[in-house]
Amino acid sequence: MSVPYETAAYEPAESPESPEEHLARLLGRALNSFELPDEAIRQLDCALAHDSSLHSAHHSAGLHRETYRHTWLLADGSAVTLWELVYNTAPGSDPQAEVYVDEEELRAATARLPLPPDTPDFELPVLLTLTAVPETRHVYVPDDSADHARRLLRRAENTDRPDAETAQVLATAFAHQITQAFGRPGRAGRTGLSFSLYEHAFLLSDGREMSLWEVEHTATPDGRHMCEVYPSEVAAREAMERRAARRS
Repeated sequence: MSVPYETAAYEPAESPESPEEHLARLLGRALNSFELPDEAIRQLDCALAHDSSLHSAHHSAGLHRETYRHTWLLADGSAVTLWELVYNTAPGSDPQAEVYVDEEELRAATARLPLPPDTPDFELPVLLTLTAVPETRHVYVPDDSADHARRLLRRAENTDRPDAETAQVLATAFAHQITQAFGRPGRAGRTGLSFSLYEHAFLLSDGREMSLWEVEHTATPDGRHMCEVYPSEVAAREAMERRAARRS
């Protein structure tokens, strides 16, 4: 669950921000942005997606403090987090913001604020922390991945191959990885026919992952190789079983 910036008295963006715009707005309001390591900023140049969530909050006698977690998904599947501290120094004063690269620096900065020491933080449950950027399962290679997806779907001969909507989504792919999946179904392994299963994993421009499953086999009337493509591994393995059963 992401928390809008109204909580911190900031004006929300009128439209969804790009990762670059979000970073620029964060650095523009942070009093200490010049202290951030250049390396951390350079990493975010290749960010694909971002998400922000409220991490903790404290409100007492006209004073307030919020901490936000800002996370960016990078092109290599890793994630970078910046921690933002938003506070006021006197009741009714304008909020100020600082940004840090790790939680230890954030805690040290928080301890310096003029808030009553006997009032504990209100820590949000773990369910409210960022869940929008999962770790990826693949090591992607940036390439002409949209064209790879198009050619894969074009050579698929099965009538139940992924539809035009899937093809449209994959037109935004910019990196992919191909891996062979083993552990063939029992019947397909005993017919003497050739069956191979491949996962084509794509990384999309919005940070999502999508996989297509390609079955290559010789279970054809003339023994030629045939390509079929399915949206899931389960569907692909079921198709392998059906093909093998017809030839057993």
